[in-house]
Amino acid sequence: MLNRIKLHFLNFDWIVFSAILLLSLFGLIEIYSIALGQETLSLLNFKKQIIAIIAGLFLFFSVSFLDYNFLKSFNRFIYGFGVLILILVLIFGKTVRGTTGWFDIFGFSLQPVEFVKIILIIFLARFFSNSAIRMRPWKSLFLSFLGTFGLVLLVLLQPDFGPAIIMLGIWFITLILVGFERRYFLIIIIPVLVGAFLAWNFYFKDYQKNRILTLLNPSENSLSEGYNVSQALIAIGSGGITGRGVGFGSQSQLKFLPEAQNDFIFSVISEELGFLGTGLVLLIYLILFWRLLMVVRKQKDDFAIFYIGSHGLDFYSNVY
Repeated sequence: MLNRIKLHFLNFDWIVFSAILLLSLFGLIEIYSIALGQETLSLLNFKKQIIAIIAGLFLFFSVSFLDYNFLKSFNRFIYGFGVLILILVLIFGKTVRGTTGWFDIFGFSLQPVEFVKIILIIFLARFFSNSAIRMRPWKSLFLSFLGTFGLVLLVLLQPDFGPAIIMLGIWFITLILVGFERRYFLIIIIPVLVGAFLAWNFYFKDYQKNRILTLLNPSENSLSEGYNVSQALIAIGSGGITGRGVGFGSQSQLKFLPEAQNDFIFSVISEELGFLGTGLVLLIYLILFWRLLMVVRKQKDDFAIFYIGSHGLDFYSNVY
């Protein structure tokens, strides 16, 4: 048993572990910095983040001992679990700013859609790893979209538009990894455009439309809908080369940046650590992506290739 554990750690990918740990530490430092700017010093978010990092690293090492093939075997149960938690959060979840998407457990807010994105990746990887399925492209497209949209619909009911778009993006990225011909993607564009038209006119609320318009032109309404984006850009630009220093960022410390501890944490890093600190964070992400690409190239199992590859979009969404 001890020899097996020793051999496991000798072959362990310490580069991936180091990258994840360093990124976690960057976030931890900035969350502490933001706490320093509060009128009444509260380290609650800082302590929660420490607990989350410890729990995450424990799960990281624990899962590394498991054979990933069990994910294929229990794929249907895992997918069913994803559907279940999305239904439960609609019934028992906590509503924050109009979105019922969080469980409040012992003072911790848990957003199940983050787990569901991984569940979707497992579902798609298992679905397309079946070569017989891929020999029937139209059926594969329809069934894979149906399985994806089943989860997306429950997320839209919260409503939480951002993660729903990311999940559809994961489906699209998986199609690229599988190797569908271009003509299939051209055909997909038509219902996407129709869906976008219907969503804009009949589903999106005014604030959602304003968010999209602000994304296209954030400077037009810098004092209203574009305020958050404008303040984020000011924070990034004010950091300069070396930054203002941890705890000395005017945008974050004076609360110009809303939700600085989560949504705008990258802007805080840019302001306080500057171009060099931001560049280092992006370099660590680049190393992580490169290492995962190396792992993909070594795989001979389609499930592993699709599973690791589809995580790329999920990682990118977290960086963004």
